[in-house]
Amino acid sequence: MKIAIVTGASSGLGREYAKLLDKEDLDEIWLVARREKLLRDLAGELVTATRNFPVDLTAESALTQIGDSLRLEQPIVRFLINAAGLGKIGSEEDIIAADLARMIDLNCKAAVLMTHLAIPYMGEDSHIMQICSCSAFQPIPYLNVYAATKSFLLHYSRALAVELAPKGIVVSAICPYWIKDTEFIPIAKDTKNSAYIKGFPFAGRQAVIAEKSFAAAKKGKMVITPDAVSTLHRMITSILPHQWLMTASKWFHGKMAKRHHG
Repeated sequence: MKIAIVTGASSGLGREYAKLLDKEDLDEIWLVARREKLLRDLAGELVTATRNFPVDLTAESALTQIGDSLRLEQPIVRFLINAAGLGKIGSEEDIIAADLARMIDLNCKAAVLMTHLAIPYMGEDSHIMQICSCSAFQPIPYLNVYAATKSFLLHYSRALAVELAPKGIVVSAICPYWIKDTEFIPIAKDTKNSAYIKGFPFAGRQAVIAEKSFAAAKKGKMVITPDAVSTLHRMITSILPHQWLMTASKWFHGKMAKRHHG
């Protein structure tokens, strides 16, 4: 049985990737997210058979449930797409400790453990897609923990790509700029003070980002910047010292916060 596993499948990029996977001649698509109704709604839109896992990936029981299903079914995992993620905007004092911990648990720990579960069931021409962010390319004040988690995921993915290449398993890190039509930005702004990052010019659309990044991953690209801003950001951060970029970012975001309160 050939399957794909998509985390964060109830909305945003995860939902868009599930629609793209529906065209991939799979036997099942395993949809993983917390909101059961949204998973059922998505499953109803797909032609491919689905198996829904309405679980919270920060809970150990969720990983156990998925792992048990893999051991029972012994499928060939053609695609693993780790699209579940969380970001919060604000200074360190503006974000509650539970949200800081959840960002680390979901963006890093859950992605690594899901990958660890899937690899034994993968082989030649299997794909792992880790949804990172162009924030992974540099430290970002007022987005510090989120950017750090995505930097972790980017470096993990690049190293894993080299390890798994002899088995024919392709690992891609997807690093987009902000996406305007997902739930991510409203959730990220739900802190004591999110005015440090105000306005998201040139933000992309989820369907376009998903389609471009999925096509690039299938071609075997390791690091994918699926829009103009993320491509430019990657280039700039590879040339200019990160200290300069952080200083400029802090100044700009500080001005935005003062204007908001003024």
